[in-house]
Amino acid sequence: MAVLNVDLGSRSYPIYVGPGLLSREDLYHRHIAAQEVVVVSDETVAPLYLDGLLASLPGFNVTCHILPDGEEHKTLETLSTLFDTMIAAPCSRETSLIALGGGVVGDIAGFAAACYQRGIGFIQVPTTLLAQVDSAVGGKTAVNHPLGKNMIGAFYQPACVIADTDTLSTLDGRQLSAGIAEVVKYGVIRDPTFFKWLEQNMEALCRCDNPAIEHVIVECCRNKAELVAADEEERAERALLNLGHTFGHAIETAVGYGQWLHGEAVAVGMVLAAELSCRLGWLAADDLVRIRELLSRAGLPVSPPKNIAVEEFLLHMSRDKKVARSRIRLVLLEGIGRAKLVTDYPDEALTEVLASAVA
Repeated sequence: MAVLNVDLGSRSYPIYVGPGLLSREDLYHRHIAAQEVVVVSDETVAPLYLDGLLASLPGFNVTCHILPDGEEHKTLETLSTLFDTMIAAPCSRETSLIALGGGVVGDIAGFAAACYQRGIGFIQVPTTLLAQVDSAVGGKTAVNHPLGKNMIGAFYQPACVIADTDTLSTLDGRQLSAGIAEVVKYGVIRDPTFFKWLEQNMEALCRCDNPAIEHVIVECCRNKAELVAADEEERAERALLNLGHTFGHAIETAVGYGQWLHGEAVAVGMVLAAELSCRLGWLAADDLVRIRELLSRAGLPVSPPKNIAVEEFLLHMSRDKKVARSRIRLVLLEGIGRAKLVTDYPDEALTEVLASAVA
């Protein structure tokens, strides 16, 4: 088992990575303050792993809440059903909430923990690659609004993250590829050595080989822990983690939540960001090719849907959380491993990139 730490002073917490962690009773006992526990999972994950988790919680008073599966259900209405369960239980301020599932479960459960009686403890037990390398770490929690993704949420850190790599064995190929998009992101924004490793080991990663998977999760969590410790509320350097996300969120919103997986949309967003960077003369054409080819090898799309008009694309991007002073802030590239947050790009260059992509 590898153990990393997110250094946030009194709110610091560990990330545990390795096989067989779902059954480690000691990890849960270490981070649960009282006897009341609510386990939140979804219709897909619960039949696979809920019984195993419950077996690791002897002596606790456990309430379970099962969410519908899918990004289209990451809404205030779904969140309200969880609050109904917790209030009816009834749950107190000493309750600990455990999120067992992918990014949607983690986001909803984390937001519920942030809000319920003004804040209760929670534990992330991510079961998808995307959640293990990214969304379960760092304390960003939210639900979607019809007009924009993740628009309603809070920064709220977990007590710990328990990433059991065995749970990845049940991922289908599409979900695995979606997670790899977030993996590639870390190499592109700040770790060129890791990017080169991915170029050399992508086939092993796509096979979900244990050594490759564990190495990737540890490296991604190390990178994210450093960024979160330096900039918890995304006011500066942490915003680099949004590479491709402003474009990607626009795609998810335009086509309808759940039609494209988050990682698929982010993959296209990274290519669009790289294309804009190249058009501005900041990124070498060879690096653009490397990024596009690596994402393609992971089975990810590299072009947006053709039925999104440029005006609609820009409208959704303009509603993104990263807009500042009426300018769409974008993470762009000066090279693989060198990213920067900018607002001073020419508007016509962005329009031209989008027009070319959806033509």
